[in-house]
Amino acid sequence: MRLVLASQSPSRKRLLEGAGLHPEIIISHVDEETEHFNSMSPVDMVIALAITKAHTVREQIEGDAIIIGCDSTFEFEGESFGKPETPAIAIERAKRLSGKTGLLHTGHCIIDTKQSRELADRVTTSVTFDVLSDELIADYVTTGEPLKVAGGFTLDGFSSPLISAIDGDYTNVVGISMAYLRKSLEHLGYSWPEAKKIGRASCRERV
Repeated sequence: MRLVLASQSPSRKRLLEGAGLHPEIIISHVDEETEHFNSMSPVDMVIALAITKAHTVREQIEGDAIIIGCDSTFEFEGESFGKPETPAIAIERAKRLSGKTGLLHTGHCIIDTKQSRELADRVTTSVTFDVLSDELIADYVTTGEPLKVAGGFTLDGFSSPLISAIDGDYTNVVGISMAYLRKSLEHLGYSWPEAKKIGRASCRERV
C-alpha cells in the first residue's frame, strides 16, 4: 500500500512527515487557472481542484494506494485570492488585508484505490491580519514568499509576524487539515497507527 500526496507543496509534505506519515509525491500538473475553475465560488473551487488533482494522479498509478489531493485559496470580501502574479499585486492585496479578516479554504480529496472509496470535503479557517505599515508590507514582499502561496501569505514563514489571530485549524492554513485527514482515514478503516505504516517502504518523489 502506498500513501501518495498529489501536490508539490513543501508545506503539505512537511506536515505529513512531521505527523509520522510517509508520503510519496506525485505532482498532478493540473492547470488551476482555467475558466472552468475560476468561474466557481472559492468554496466549490477548492473541492473541485482537490478532486481533479487526486483523480489525475489516480490515473497514473497502479496497485493499492491512498491518494491525497488538496487545494487552498484565501477568500476575502467574496473574492478568491490565489497566488499573486506580481509583487505589485502582492502589495495591493496586503494593503487590503491590513487589519482585516478573511477565510482560508482547503479542499481535500482522499481516494482509497484498494476499496474503491473516496471522501472529499472542505475545511475553513479564519485568518486575521494585524494593521500593516507600508514598510512591513514592502519588507515582506521583497522576500518573494507571497508570490508562491495561496493568498500571498503563510503561517509558517516570513508572514507569520503579520498575522494576529486565526480561528480554526492551524494545519489547514498551512495546506492540509491533519485532523480532517486522520478522521477520513479512520472512516476508511485505517487507524492512525496503521496510517503511519502505509508507504513506509516505498516513500519517494516523482515529478
